[in-house]
Amino acid sequence: MNYRGGLGAFGYRLTPWVKRLMIANAIVFVVMWVLIQALDVSLNEFATYLGFNDSDFLTKPWTIVTYMFVHGGFFHILINMLMLFFFGPPLEERWGGKEFIKYYAICGIGAALFNLVFSEGTIIGASGAVYGVMLAYALNWPNSPIWIYAIFPIKAKYLVLILGGISFFSAFGGAQDGIAHYAHLGGLVVGYVYLKKAWEIGARLEGLKKSLRKRRLSVVPGGAQGEPGARGRSKEAKKEAKKEAKILDVVDKLLEKIDAEGLDSLTLEERKFLDDYALKRRSDHEIRH
Repeated sequence: MNYRGGLGAFGYRLTPWVKRLMIANAIVFVVMWVLIQALDVSLNEFATYLGFNDSDFLTKPWTIVTYMFVHGGFFHILINMLMLFFFGPPLEERWGGKEFIKYYAICGIGAALFNLVFSEGTIIGASGAVYGVMLAYALNWPNSPIWIYAIFPIKAKYLVLILGGISFFSAFGGAQDGIAHYAHLGGLVVGYVYLKKAWEIGARLEGLKKSLRKRRLSVVPGGAQGEPGARGRSKEAKKEAKKEAKILDVVDKLLEKIDAEGLDSLTLEERKFLDDYALKRRSDHEIRH
């Protein structure tokens, strides 16, 4: 599917997990608003039980997830959901729903932990996770134009750099504006580290696929028939070739499994098997050179 990048490009189709996240956030916001109006409950009471706080998160572990669905006002949730609406669908289309929601959760949880290390107090809102989504969009489509107020175009990579810079200087500059700048910064940092690691693994797997193709095309040499002991070496070579073929078949199936279901579909034993094979191939390559 082709997407027109940028704010103001209303050609996006809501993907399943983006839609679910937006609906969940909207439901929580409406329920909170109704209870606040009907029972005279304050936002602080919701933040106490659902927001992430550095002093009591061990006794309320659920808050590391629930804080992402609590917003302090209509403008707060509107901005976060708009950013999710524009930047989320292209990523979910490219990655698939499972990888997208995992990345969203990692950025949101990472943002809370980042805030825990560098700041104190209670944080609420999906901003940390959304900043991570925005970063991933900019890394995948860096030159995509983002239209600010549908008037001013700016490339996605520059928008992320500007917002990241604002978060950094506001956080470490001690800004007292009621915004969780450390959480925003955490979403960016954790998202970048995760994506960098994921791309490294992807590059390693791609290298493994190439070496596998070369290996299948290679010819296993045997001794000349007239040489002493050639028959023994030939039998040994055939035995090694059969053993190698079996290993290559397993590696091939595991790589196909990754292509079809993602890296998370592998068991610990299967991951170890691939890692051991990759190390062996690297070692053989170094010896030959």
